[in-house]
Amino acid sequence: MADRLTQLQDAVNSLADQFCNAIGVLQQCGPPASFSNIQTAINKDQPANPTEEYAQLFAALIARTAKDIDVLIDSLPSEESTAALQAASLYRLEEENHEAAARLEEVVYRGDMLLEKIQSALADIAQSQLKTRSGSNTDILEFAGVP
Repeated sequence: MADRLTQLQDAVNSLADQFCNAIGVLQQCGPPASFSNIQTAINKDQPANPTEEYAQLFAALIARTAKDIDVLIDSLPSEESTAALQAASLYRLEEENHEAAARLEEVVYRGDMLLEKIQSALADIAQSQLKTRSGSNTDILEFAGVP
């Protein structure tokens, strides 16, 4: 996941894309009007066209992105965050990291011990199977009269 500044930059880029797309779509779908008849073109009752829907869609997208940008800006650290506060926060995170590393080492050690026990048990099982097989082979040979 990206840091907050990268998220903010991505949101600003998205907002710029939305503005460009909105202008392009509105230019493409907008009805032509001549400058000499501006008043008559405005006053004409034209049937509803997709331009209205596009305008509402892009307005909603732009408003949502602007709200996201506001949230990201509010989540940035304030100017009150001094170097001492940041150092204390980093120290606390480093301590948590060391504790987690110690717990991980303990879990790995216990896992290694368990693995050794399992391998030992498997070796014992293999030995028992070999003894059982060699014992039954000896019994068959003795039964057949071979010493």
